[in-house]
Amino acid sequence: MLLLGPDDPLPRSPRRVLVAGTSGSGKSTLAARIAERLGTAHVEIDGLFHGPGWVPRPQFRADVEAFSTGPSWVTEWQYGEVRDLLLARADLLVWLDPPDVVVMAQVISRTLSRRIHRTVLWNGNVEAPLRTFLTDPDHIVRWAWHTRHSTRERILRLAGTSVSVVRLRSHAEADRWLDGPLRRAVDA
Repeated sequence: MLLLGPDDPLPRSPRRVLVAGTSGSGKSTLAARIAERLGTAHVEIDGLFHGPGWVPRPQFRADVEAFSTGPSWVTEWQYGEVRDLLLARADLLVWLDPPDVVVMAQVISRTLSRRIHRTVLWNGNVEAPLRTFLTDPDHIVRWAWHTRHSTRERILRLAGTSVSVVRLRSHAEADRWLDGPLRRAVDA
């Protein structure tokens, strides 16, 4: 694994990019920004996974296999069922790794906003009532807290592989990387 920081040059211009991070860290937002910079599609993997009623879509893996054979894409690195497949096809993995307090503030704020405004998410789903935070062990806020170290463990297991990983510890580092090394790699 080649571990890069926010100012390190990229070995090549990436075409297939994964964004890793804890739930609520800002993966999807960063993935969309990377896709825009690369001039390619952002495939929001949650939209492929969640069917109506939050039920996993049976065609999820087939959909991931189909888009990931394309020449250029950006998506989030989640869902164990497809994580290895995506990693094998990616040029670059971007690890969004802000402090836990930042992630928790973001996931709570996002969840509250989505619930209060009844924001329609993937395939007609909306956030569950706020009281489910107390009753549902898989509520997104509880999930983010309990799984917050999982991404780090997955990244560390990449030691000895050929994948390039860019670690970004804040939104400021993400901005610096987008405007610096990624822009230079794209313009080269």
